[in-house]
Amino acid sequence: MSHSLFQQFRSATVLVVGDVMIDAYLRGKVTRISPEAPVPVMNVLKREYRLGGAANVALNLQGLGATAVLCAVTGEDEKSHVFGDLLRSHGLTDEGIMSLPARKTTVKYRVLGNNAQMMRIDEEDDGPLSAEESARFFERVQQLMTAHPVAAIIFEDYDKGLINKELIQNIVALAATKHIPVTVDPKRRNFKNYDGVTMFKPNLKELTEGVFGESRHLPIEDIEQCMRQFAEMYHIDYLLTTLSAEGVAVYDRAAGRFDTQPAFRREIADVSGAGDTVIAVATLCLVAGVPIVTAAHIANLAGGLVCESAGVVPITAQQLEMEMQRIGNL
Repeated sequence: MSHSLFQQFRSATVLVVGDVMIDAYLRGKVTRISPEAPVPVMNVLKREYRLGGAANVALNLQGLGATAVLCAVTGEDEKSHVFGDLLRSHGLTDEGIMSLPARKTTVKYRVLGNNAQMMRIDEEDDGPLSAEESARFFERVQQLMTAHPVAAIIFEDYDKGLINKELIQNIVALAATKHIPVTVDPKRRNFKNYDGVTMFKPNLKELTEGVFGESRHLPIEDIEQCMRQFAEMYHIDYLLTTLSAEGVAVYDRAAGRFDTQPAFRREIADVSGAGDTVIAVATLCLVAGVPIVTAAHIANLAGGLVCESAGVVPITAQQLEMEMQRIGNL
């Protein structure tokens, strides 16, 4: 199955709509405590910038052989040029990037001293776009959907202000007229605004916060009931919930079927970016006609693989194909 599956991946063009950011790493050595305050002093030895957020989803799609078209906003600041350079260095198109002069480009700085993360510093604007800015952004999305043979749309929502209820409704309605599946990696602000999408992929914390207003630990039978009710209420075809070390759970609304897939044992280095990988792989599997339970299994496998690497890194087709062959039963 795997060889033909990856051939289908290579023929897919996916529109990624969401919040982009730069993942910045400051690496160095700590040898003393500051005389000014009881904090470590780190001598910076290396700076590194990587594509993050929705841009990392695009990298995962590209790594799997698909064509990714990224639709997002940045500022018109110094870091927007860094972001543009990163896009070009990875061969990703910037035609869907809209720059806004009054907005900051989101940067997440991770400070790592002696190979341990000491601090994270976020530089961002997470307020909503104005009505005029959002309307212009939707026009850009419409243009790209006309210019490209889009096979699927991914909403990669990091609660940074780009995505709002009206934008969601407009894109979902437009996709429906073109019979294009829409998949979602949600956050809390818009959690209940994705009515009628094809696949919805929260993690368990996001699911319980979105449904109950707070994070809860649920036994598996309560997770099933929660997922079933949410999918039915919001007309979602497939609800896929990642359960961290417990694997994934998936609910197929048409079949009324709930399934779980256990996690694969891994040496976990960093869970950052695993959700980006899961939504990219699951979406491509759906486009290729893979049954949802198998798609969840493959996406779960891919998400675990990227957790073995430090920092936010995308999956590659070669990595995933080799792992699928090693695991078998796919």
